[in-house]
Amino acid sequence: MRAICWPGSAVRRRRHLDVAIAAVSYLVTMLTTAAGSQRGQLHLLAGLVAAVACGALVARRRWPLAAFVVSAVSAEIYLAIYQGHQASTVLVAPLIAVYTVAEAGGRRSAVAFGTIGVLALAGLHMMIDPSARLGADNLALVALGALAVAAGDASRSRRGYLAEAQARARLAEHDRDVEAARQVTEERLRIARELHDVVGHHLALINVQAGVAAHVMNDRPEQVREALAQIRTASGSALGELRDTIGLLRRPGEQPPVEPVTGLAGLPELLAAFRRSGLVIDERVIGTVRPVAAATDLAAYRVIQESLTNVCKHAAPTTVVVSRHYEPETLRIVVDNAAPGAASGRPAEIPPATDGLGGHDAGGHGVVGMRERVAVLGGTFAAGTRDGGGHRVTATLPTTSGAL
Repeated sequence: MRAICWPGSAVRRRRHLDVAIAAVSYLVTMLTTAAGSQRGQLHLLAGLVAAVACGALVARRRWPLAAFVVSAVSAEIYLAIYQGHQASTVLVAPLIAVYTVAEAGGRRSAVAFGTIGVLALAGLHMMIDPSARLGADNLALVALGALAVAAGDASRSRRGYLAEAQARARLAEHDRDVEAARQVTEERLRIARELHDVVGHHLALINVQAGVAAHVMNDRPEQVREALAQIRTASGSALGELRDTIGLLRRPGEQPPVEPVTGLAGLPELLAAFRRSGLVIDERVIGTVRPVAAATDLAAYRVIQESLTNVCKHAAPTTVVVSRHYEPETLRIVVDNAAPGAASGRPAEIPPATDGLGGHDAGGHGVVGMRERVAVLGGTFAAGTRDGGGHRVTATLPTTSGAL
């Protein structure tokens, strides 16, 4: 039989409670014995025995079985000293010890030890007073012992239920915290991807056009005006898309779209903007064009946008082939760019733009963002050099929301 384990703060309170119970049991025993005995006399030895019987309750939580044995034997000795009903209140102490035995440990062992303890107490009582084997005292003792065992078992069950409920509550709280942290991380990455794609694209165009303007400022003033017009258009578009994206964050109480509404429907305007920046773009569509899931539509647009932005920043002037392959269950996007220096409307000596927002290299934020977008939808993504020079980006996306 093991001791009952309580939290540190509760141990002191329960120790004080056990001392109080032992003291009250002793006082009640002494008072009732004195009231029932002739001339109210008490034996000194009986008082010491009662003190042991009741004092054992102080250790009942730490050594429940030992406390019961000491209390039961001392109580029966006390009853042997006073042959009469006036001393029976001393049995309260071993009954409380029986309750503790039934409360401690596992259910089967606790109930078994408690039942054996009650029977042993009744047997000891009958040995001391053989004339009362089937008397009211023994029946009452057995009944009270059974009640103490039942109460102890109920207390143990309740304590176990509360401990399990608290453990489940802690686990549920931990799971909520983990889920909240995961959602915050996913949302932070989504916002980072969106801001990179929206702002990075337009900043790259502005950077390219600014380089063109600076390069031809003295020799081709008409091209400077065209470059400045492109800068104005790109900056205005960047501000508008940035305002829309930030607007999603400023309306937490509403139900804004999870993603901006740009998709493949805006592809002609996107390609036209890059063509004006000097890229030669060949658009190809393989298969029958059909509607795709909104998330796939946006992801395909962003992959093309980021791929062209990277070409513009790192490889222009060159030629780019943008292909859309509509397959039975997937949409495959392929963006191929030739080696730098291919046909372009931009002077070859102008260096590629660099804005620090990412590029073809594996560590660039642009490639990481595209890979994350495709992975979220359950698609595949690859980026790297191709035979003959240049670079290739391939993204395969599910076309239906059910495939997501």
